[in-house]
Amino acid sequence: MARAYSQDLRDRVIDAALGGLPARRAAAQFRIGLATAIRWVHRVRQTGDRTAGRQGQPRRSKLDPHRDYILGLVETTPDMTISEMLDKLAAERDVYAARATL
Repeated sequence: MARAYSQDLRDRVIDAALGGLPARRAAAQFRIGLATAIRWVHRVRQTGDRTAGRQGQPRRSKLDPHRDYILGLVETTPDMTISEMLDKLAAERDVYAARATL
């Protein structure tokens, strides 16, 4: 995975763009992608946040603690539908999840 740009570079690009330099010229001047410069400036204008977004793996699923239970359902009833599994999870474990999560 690629590393995030330095905060110093991010600040210089944002300051140049907010100072009146078009994002296209700021991107060219600092040798970064145009979309990157536009995204940084847009984020600052919307939220005021100049820091890099979180990188890495997403947080764990809420179904992780119920993994063994779900796999047990699949083993004991292989023809069970996803909707039926979700209903069982809700009824027996009080866990509500979307179909795509399961």
